[in-house]
Amino acid sequence: MGQKQQLDGIDLGSLKVLVLVSDLGSFSAAANRLDVNQSTVSYTVERLRAVFRDPLFLRQGNRMLPTEKCSELTEAARRMLDQLAAFTAEQAFDPVSATGSVTVSCNFHERQIVVPEFCARLRRAAPNVRLVVLESAVHGKRQLKRNECDIVLGPIEIFGEAYFRTHLFTDRYVCVMDPENPLTRAPLDLGAYRSARHIQVNHNGEWQGLYIAALEAKGVPFEPSVVLPSHDNLERIIAGSDLIATIPARLAQGLGDRLSVAEFPLEVPIHIDMYWTARTAQSGLHRWARQLLAEVARSRPDGAGSAAASQ
Repeated sequence: MGQKQQLDGIDLGSLKVLVLVSDLGSFSAAANRLDVNQSTVSYTVERLRAVFRDPLFLRQGNRMLPTEKCSELTEAARRMLDQLAAFTAEQAFDPVSATGSVTVSCNFHERQIVVPEFCARLRRAAPNVRLVVLESAVHGKRQLKRNECDIVLGPIEIFGEAYFRTHLFTDRYVCVMDPENPLTRAPLDLGAYRSARHIQVNHNGEWQGLYIAALEAKGVPFEPSVVLPSHDNLERIIAGSDLIATIPARLAQGLGDRLSVAEFPLEVPIHIDMYWTARTAQSGLHRWARQLLAEVARSRPDGAGSAAASQ
């Protein structure tokens, strides 16, 4: 069979298999994602190996690693699939009758201050649209690249021509503590902050607050007394103790009067941006969802956002 005839036999399904196996490192995981038998994936990969005259994937331990040629083919296939998705995206959009899903990846900060109202408004306006929220940590770019999510929210920077961005709002850091903490009796300066007993939220060890780098730049070591994986139960842990926690101001607003709030002694902006890719750029559903998310985020107190988007 000639090379042209072999290429004629490659369809979109084959390209999807190539991308998924490359991303997931497993034939069985790709089969589960596609809801097909593993033998179907194996057969497809064998056809692609014959067409491109390359092994494409080599086993290393429990993973199937792509060859150099396979990595090049995967990126080309990914671009092609994203472009086709954009071309065929629904242009006119009616939220009342819309179906489908929107997957948002973010962390505790955004889940607390943006997602609840976004979910409520989405349910009222588009009751048949499914919302999925993922934990982002530091994996937002990878999740977008692998089409695991449609939108990423957070204080992160994702670079590359394949990614679109819009700024939502800028937060700042404050310190929360028990109302009886002696540090509440005077403005919190850098010396008092340094000598305090701190809680650090390290997001399961995958990300640290921007304020820590700012302190280090000033020569102020940050030595926490307590390290937590998330902000869950932060108020209960602080109550009645000498501990303080440095958190985004909008999170502190949700604590009401139960803890005292002091300004963090350094100015450290927390820029919350929204990212997406060409795959959903022209989708009626996803354009509407992004607009709704932006409206919710920018309507919150102390928020400052820009409507401009850049690629």
